[in-house]
Amino acid sequence: MSATDVKLDEKIKQKVEEPHRWKVILLNDDHTPVDFVIGILTEIFKHSQETAKGITMQIHTEGSGIAGVYSFEIAEVKAVEATNLARGNGFPLQIKMEEE
Repeated sequence: MSATDVKLDEKIKQKVEEPHRWKVILLNDDHTPVDFVIGILTEIFKHSQETAKGITMQIHTEGSGIAGVYSFEIAEVKAVEATNLARGNGFPLQIKMEEE
């Protein structure tokens, strides 16, 4: 073995974690129509009509409701898409994301 040869005898341990999940939460307001919220839940978040109605009633009665739980990137895209659709239609619907 020459002076420039290096012998490594150590093992590298890698800790692999699942990516964090993010909740997309819709907040209640007095101006956004129920039908519009149901439309967002069915079109953007892919809920059935029945599930969308249930989430919308939860938003109305409790002040907020979870539209879905996704990886950060997907949650962000859906939140931005829903916000843009609401603003484009003149509604002040508020959407936030929280780490699960």
